[in-house]
Amino acid sequence: MPHEVDQSFLALPLRALADAALARARSLGAEHADFRLERIRGASWRLRDARPAGTSDTTDLGYAVRVVHGGSWGFASGVDLTPDAAARVAGQAVEMARLSAKVIRAAGADTGASGTPSGQGGRVELADEPVHADRVWVSSYETDPFTVPDAEKTALLAEWSARLLAADGVAHTDASLLTIHENKFYADTAGTTTTQQRVRLHPELTAVAVDPRTGEFDSMRTLAPPVGRGWEYLTGGPGSGAWDWDGELARLPELLAEKMRAPSVEAGTYDLVVDPSNLWLTIHESVGHATELDRALGYEAAYAGTSFATFDQLGKLRYGSELMNVTGDRTAEHGLATIGYDDEGVAAQSWDLVRDGVLTGYQLDRRIARLTGFERSNGCAYADSPGHVPVQRMANVSLLPAPDGPSTEELIGGVERGIYVVGDRSWSIDMQRYNFQFTGQRFFRIEHGRLAGQLRDVAYQATTTDFWGSMSAVGGPQTYVLGGAFNCGKAQPGQVASVSHGCPSALFEGVNILNTTQEAGR
Repeated sequence: MPHEVDQSFLALPLRALADAALARARSLGAEHADFRLERIRGASWRLRDARPAGTSDTTDLGYAVRVVHGGSWGFASGVDLTPDAAARVAGQAVEMARLSAKVIRAAGADTGASGTPSGQGGRVELADEPVHADRVWVSSYETDPFTVPDAEKTALLAEWSARLLAADGVAHTDASLLTIHENKFYADTAGTTTTQQRVRLHPELTAVAVDPRTGEFDSMRTLAPPVGRGWEYLTGGPGSGAWDWDGELARLPELLAEKMRAPSVEAGTYDLVVDPSNLWLTIHESVGHATELDRALGYEAAYAGTSFATFDQLGKLRYGSELMNVTGDRTAEHGLATIGYDDEGVAAQSWDLVRDGVLTGYQLDRRIARLTGFERSNGCAYADSPGHVPVQRMANVSLLPAPDGPSTEELIGGVERGIYVVGDRSWSIDMQRYNFQFTGQRFFRIEHGRLAGQLRDVAYQATTTDFWGSMSAVGGPQTYVLGGAFNCGKAQPGQVASVSHGCPSALFEGVNILNTTQEAGR
C-alpha cells in the first residue's frame, strides 16, 4: 500500500516559511529564489561478534534559501522555524550573492576557456523547467524501518551473527545496519512546490577467518546491496523484494574457508565474467563520475577531479563496445538516487549517457544545462542536508542488459581461461576517471567453461575505454541486479549522497590481472 508523507512533517510551517523567504528575496530583487526545508533522520546499529558495538540516531532539521541576484548565486540556511527568521535567511542569501558578484568582478573571472563553456565566473542563468505545483512523491517501500523497535533490529543482527559464528572457521563477525528517513519540502519563485519522503537502508555482515597456525586472516562480506526499500528487505517473504539472507549466510562460511585455502593468482591476461555485485562499482567510478558534466567542465578539479569524457567529445567518444548502453535514471524503483523532483524543482527523468558504445549524454543541473546549451536539466541537483547548497549529483547510472542475453552460467560456459569476479572490495582510479584497478570479494578460476575453485590476491586493471571496449557479451535481464552505495562523496564543503547502479553480468576479453601481493612487494 502506498504511504503518505508523515503528518509530523506536514505539521511544520512549511508554506508559511517558504512564503516569507521567497517574498523577501523577491522584494530584494532576486531573479530566482528557492526554499528547501528538510528533516533527515539517520540511525545505525553495529554488532561485533553478535554483541552490540555502537548505535546512533540523529535528526537534521532546517531550511535553506538559494537565490540568483545580479547574476550571482547566494545561499544561506537556518533552523529557527518562524517566518521572520526565514525572511532574514533570505536576506542573508541575497547579501551573499552581492558579495559573490563583487569578488568575481574583482578577480576578473574568465567566462570561458579553450573554447569550452567553463563559465565559473559567468552570469548565472537557469534552464527552463515546467512549473510543478503542489506535487507529492513518496518512495516505494512497505515498512518504514523507524517503526520497527530497536531491540528487534539488534536481535536480528545478533541472530545472523550467531549463525556465522557457529560455523567452522569463522573467528569473528561484524554486522551493521544503516537506515535513513528523509522528508523534503521545496518551493520556488516560479510556482513549483513539492513535498517528498524517502526511505532507504543498508544491511551488511562480514565473516572473518584466522589461521591459528600462521596468523593469516581474511574476510568475506554479504553481497546484499543497499536499497530504497523498507524493513521488508530484511524479513519479507517471496515477492517482497527481500534478500535471500538465509541462503547467503549458509553459504558464506564455506566460501570463506575455500578462500583461505585458495592459491594466489598468476598475473597475466584473462577473460573476465564480472558479476553485478562487482560491476556496479566499476560503473560508478568510470562512467557515473565521468559523465557528471560539472566535473567534465572543471568545477570539481580542486577536489574530486575532472573527466576524460570532456564536453567536446559528446556524440563522438567511443566509450566502449557497441554492446554498451548506459542510462542515467532518477525514476528506477527502489533506487537510492530515485526521487520525484530534485533540489531545483526538476521532475525525475531517465536518459541515455552511452548508446551503442558512444557518449551521448551527461548528468545536468539547471545551471550547467543552460550554460552548455541543453534545453532542460535532467534533474541531478541534490543537497545532503538543509545546511548545504545543492550541487550536481549522480543519478542511478546503470548498464542495460541484453533483452535476450545469456545467463551468468552461459557467460562462464563460453570462457576457456578466465576469472569470475564476485562482490566489491577496494578500488583505485585517477582524477580523470580513466586509469583504474578494482579488487573483489570472491574470484573463481574458469577453466574450459567451468568454475575451478577460488583464487586470491586478484585485481583487474585497465583504462576506462579499453575495459568497456573489451565487453564482448552482456547478460540478460535475469542477471540484472541494482547495486549501489550510501557514501558517494563530492563538493567542497564535502557532501555525501546515496546512489544505485543496476547492471547484468558481462564478459570482458583480455583484461590485465595483477597479483596484489606481488604488487605490494610482499
